[in-house]
Amino acid sequence: MTEIRCEERSWRMPDGESLFGRHWSPPEPHGGGVYLLHGLGEHCGRYEALAAWLAERGWQVRAHDHHGHGRSPGARGSIPRAGALAEDAGDLVGRFAGELGRPPVLLGHSMGGALAAELVVLRRLRVAGLVLSSPGLDPGLNRLQRMLVAVMLRIAPGRTLGNGLDPRRISHDPAVVEAYLADPLVHDRISARLVSWLVDSGRRSIAAADTLAVDTLMLVAGDDALVAPAGSRRFAERAPAGKVTLHWYEGLWHEVFNERAADRARVLEDLDAWLATKAPASAQGRLAAS
Repeated sequence: MTEIRCEERSWRMPDGESLFGRHWSPPEPHGGGVYLLHGLGEHCGRYEALAAWLAERGWQVRAHDHHGHGRSPGARGSIPRAGALAEDAGDLVGRFAGELGRPPVLLGHSMGGALAAELVVLRRLRVAGLVLSSPGLDPGLNRLQRMLVAVMLRIAPGRTLGNGLDPRRISHDPAVVEAYLADPLVHDRISARLVSWLVDSGRRSIAAADTLAVDTLMLVAGDDALVAPAGSRRFAERAPAGKVTLHWYEGLWHEVFNERAADRARVLEDLDAWLATKAPASAQGRLAAS
């Protein structure tokens, strides 16, 4: 059996910047694709296990490092303008769709989940389905943090500071935490411009959730210390009936795909069942039987 192949890619963007990314090719492709959007301070390489799991099921998988993240250019945790991440991601998802000959499923985690929601709900990006993993629709800022962001946005919008998040709360699995802490491509930086975009994007996506026209799967950690899971609940409650499938994992921490083995298996089982309905029609029978 042909092995899964992971290729490093680089894409030249309209502003002249080149973004780094990866593409995973399945041994037995069924024609469908999944585009992954990573979270704050990390990079697409951290999704190797999830991408391989998807590829084993026939999905072409693609992801890129956002501006200011991973092996892409830009000061760590910065964005040049509020719409930069969405412009880049929308462009690259569109290119992927062109190569596939059909829209891909869009899967976003944390900040990437907020970005995915903006692309689909606010920017009307055409996708086959939307998956939001612990989405940062509500970063959970307190009043003091919001005041600090407002001040910094006026005097130094591009200056980056520590994000204040506790990396030891990403997963109950100690190996995942230690690998995260040892990863040289992981950082804890964030600018006021990026925080401001994240807060505004999540707020607007929740407000516009009643216009959601795409089948959406939400995989939400109930004991999330990095984003406020209540934002996911508000999004799901506001969405049109039947459009959102919400799995609320009480007690799980932020990275549901990287939790302890038994919990991770439960999350992947839910994802697998939902994705089986989004594969090209010719592959659905095979996926259901596997």
